[in-house]
Amino acid sequence: MCTYVTEHVDVVGSGKGAIGWFNLNEASVYFDHPVHLAREHSLNIDFLQPKMGPSARVAVELDIRSARRLAEAIMRTLSQVPEELAE
Repeated sequence: MCTYVTEHVDVVGSGKGAIGWFNLNEASVYFDHPVHLAREHSLNIDFLQPKMGPSARVAVELDIRSARRLAEAIMRTLSQVPEELAE
């Protein structure tokens, strides 16, 4: 079953794909059928620079437990950043 659960987020960053490094300005996060991961469903994250076409994309597919661990690790790391370094 497709969930169609999708979030789009504006981001500022860089990603490395088949064309090398490029600026990122969008991320899509969705829970759906993966393309490559051997699971029925996965949390999928696409980091994009739409103006550069489909090759300016970094895709990640994670099982749900890995996605939760990653989200927790990101929040733990960010909570330790000194305020003067946060923009």
